[in-house]
Amino acid sequence: MNEIYERLKEAAGNFSVDQKEIAPHLREWRSKYEGHSDLLLRPSTTAQLSAILRICHESGTAIVPQGGNTGLVGGQIPGNGEVLLSLSRMNKIRAVDPTGMTVTAEAGVILADLQKAADERGLLFPLSLSSEGSCTIGGNISTNAGGNHVLRYGMTRALVLGLEVVLADGTVLDMLKSLHKDNTGYDLKQLFIGAEGTLGVIAAATLKLYPRPLQMVTALAATPSPGAGQKLLGHMQSRTGGLLSSFELVSRPALELVLKHIPNTRDPMGASPWYVLMEVSGGAGDTLDALTLAALEDAMGDGIASDVLVAQSTAQARELWRLRENISEAQKLEGASIKHDISVPVASIPAFIEQATAVVTNRFPGSRPITFGHMGDGNLHFNFSGPKGQDKEFLAHWDEMQLAVHDIVKDYQGSISAEHGIGVMKRDILPRYKSSEELDAMRALKKALDPKNILNPGKTIPAVRRL
Repeated sequence: MNEIYERLKEAAGNFSVDQKEIAPHLREWRSKYEGHSDLLLRPSTTAQLSAILRICHESGTAIVPQGGNTGLVGGQIPGNGEVLLSLSRMNKIRAVDPTGMTVTAEAGVILADLQKAADERGLLFPLSLSSEGSCTIGGNISTNAGGNHVLRYGMTRALVLGLEVVLADGTVLDMLKSLHKDNTGYDLKQLFIGAEGTLGVIAAATLKLYPRPLQMVTALAATPSPGAGQKLLGHMQSRTGGLLSSFELVSRPALELVLKHIPNTRDPMGASPWYVLMEVSGGAGDTLDALTLAALEDAMGDGIASDVLVAQSTAQARELWRLRENISEAQKLEGASIKHDISVPVASIPAFIEQATAVVTNRFPGSRPITFGHMGDGNLHFNFSGPKGQDKEFLAHWDEMQLAVHDIVKDYQGSISAEHGIGVMKRDILPRYKSSEELDAMRALKKALDPKNILNPGKTIPAVRRL
């Protein structure tokens, strides 16, 4: 192994064996998964990445790719002492094409830096996440990240035009096309989007850009129930002509955690059981403001909103978004929590929330529902904080609670992972919710592209057929 590690160090050009330096890469944000690795590799070019994987393939050395280490299901953590591959030094924006509205960026580019590069040219890269200051494009693509603008622009998959991928044996697939139309056989890039680094390592991507909206209207609406929020979604979509770019549902308990734990936050309006934070974006002038305000006033008249606040400045809009984006951090500061990243059809959200909340609070007394998420696309972060002072006892129910919630999700024809991926957390329960035929097809792809199982082994693909 020492000889192999020496070859890998030389191939990477930049590495570390210092456990203090490696340590931040070994624990995920929620501290649920903590791993071990004796070697951290940090290549800066695709050629170096290819050389690393060639050596790993020849020697049967397992390796775990990692972007910004913001994943929430353990997919980026080396759980069995694998070599750790950081893409952080592959961080160049290779090209921005304002005419074709595309950008080509390496895997280690931080999402916020890509957003800034687009904005400086009067364009928009619409992927937006709470972790955008540290997550990377390669990780976003590998997990098919969602975020706040899926309603208007789609998941990360919808933004990818081309990829540069290094396969397990070091082969480089150069698919960095900027074409919107290319109907020449299998669309191979799709295999690697959302594959969590199990089929190949993404080195670079060509991504779609959009015209930057000339005007954005951010509004917070108090609503009496998820059912009313659902009606408000349809009302605003219809009245704005499809100009909604975000529509976030937030429960009062979720907001209260932010007000309690996040400094310099304030309650934006009177208490309400539920809130919706929305963004409408479009052309210039006063038309969009007037359109949005008129739609919200009619919503109040119809009883699907009880109060509204329209941001009067960019600073005020950011203040409202800060409330939404800090819910996860606030819940972490509150103590132990059990979280579910699920999606159900938009029409089923009210019924799901009512049924699943009742099941959990009855079966697990003291559970405090902290529900929020992307109502516009059916993705809820259906979370529960535990009774105060009982963190250890509460977390002991993790698997049991997840099965209870996920079984209800299945009844609604939903997904147990809307945007976070499978990783380690949901790998072993996947056969309960995915057909054996689908899982066999996944295993066949894995065997074809990574026959020695060196790429992120033990992640995403369950070893068993059924629970």
